[in-house]
Amino acid sequence: MDGKKANSMAMDCSSKILKNTEGYVSQKLQYVYKQTSNDMFGVRVPSHVLRTALFLSVVIFASVTRLYLINEPKHICWDETHFGKHANFYITGQFFFDVHPPLAKMTIAAAGLLTGYNGDFPFDKPGDQYGDVNYTGMRMLCALMGSLCVPLAYLIVWEWTRSTTASLISSCFILFDTGCLTISQYILLDPILMFYIMVAVFCVAKFQTYNKSPWSFEWWFWLSLSGINLANAFSCKWVGLFVILWAGFATVADLWNMLGDLGVSLVTVAKHFMARALCLILLPVLVYLFWFAVHFAVLKASGPGDGFFSSAFQSTLKGNELFKTSLPEHLAYGSVVTLKNNRPGGALLHSHHHLYPEEHPPAQQQVTGYSHKDPNNDWLVKKSTEPYNPNSPVEYVKHGDVIRLEHLPTKRNLHSHPQKAPITQHHYQVACYGE
Repeated sequence: MDGKKANSMAMDCSSKILKNTEGYVSQKLQYVYKQTSNDMFGVRVPSHVLRTALFLSVVIFASVTRLYLINEPKHICWDETHFGKHANFYITGQFFFDVHPPLAKMTIAAAGLLTGYNGDFPFDKPGDQYGDVNYTGMRMLCALMGSLCVPLAYLIVWEWTRSTTASLISSCFILFDTGCLTISQYILLDPILMFYIMVAVFCVAKFQTYNKSPWSFEWWFWLSLSGINLANAFSCKWVGLFVILWAGFATVADLWNMLGDLGVSLVTVAKHFMARALCLILLPVLVYLFWFAVHFAVLKASGPGDGFFSSAFQSTLKGNELFKTSLPEHLAYGSVVTLKNNRPGGALLHSHHHLYPEEHPPAQQQVTGYSHKDPNNDWLVKKSTEPYNPNSPVEYVKHGDVIRLEHLPTKRNLHSHPQKAPITQHHYQVACYGE
């Protein structure tokens, strides 16, 4: 009885083990099947094929929605008047000054040049008709770079979640956003800025996937590409600084977690810090400076931005009145000079026939700062007491001399008196008065 009972118990155990094994294998096969296939319209499609199809659909829809009727309206819209002018300056090589870094503007100019635009449309004001001007190339560039933000959103979320559903939803948020769509259809800096921001985030996401294999080629590649595109975003507009801050916070968090890992030595942490400093600080600075080097190399001719810079810089611009001219070593009485504020973007000392208004007495000639070239910026250097004689021998101004500046067009002398200035009340008023 004991032997039969033991055999029976062994068979029962074997049967249970077999059933459990079959159930486990069945569950694993179902899991693997779900991970590798989907039932679409009754046809089983591998997941990677479905993901590829969805990604391509996102790319197509993004391109179609942004490029649809890209030539409409056929007149200047909104800030196209500014950035179209900037494209003109790059194409013709005329120097200009603007608050934004140069990369996005140079990209627009390059698109116009490659598509047959020669930079001769004035871009005076919104509403002006383009006529026969080939402007669609510049709009198409902005539309294409704006449309690429949609698949980039898909790829970024996929890197972080490995979820097709989450990736599709996130890309649709940008695909159907009317603000993103509209701003991508005109000659503006914003779609180019958004593109580089999205590329930078994608590169950081890809880099994070290689954290478990540091120092590999892929690890260095995505880390370097992250720094390059962070710089590109900042080189389009300074608001690109925010994506740099985001990447900085992510890097600090990464290093902090590494520092708290007892299995990682301090030497290794220091190496990781140096690698990130090299690729996320030094490399972006070099890229940013590189785009400005290209900017100055292209703009070699005199243009509307000359007056914002020093005489020494203006002497390097072709067509400028100071181009390749030698400045006198000494200043003589009777010289006509212009005086410029030494601060960056400083204005030229300027006056004109207009008097200060009644609420800012006495009614003397206004003195202001003016950033552009103008005859009203010219001042005659005279002695403080003796009347000016143009026929007198040349006499140089010496250190310690007291001089008088006469506004050349109006023949009034520059002076100041204990009256409150019209803008900064704690300063004295500067005016022109007398002869």
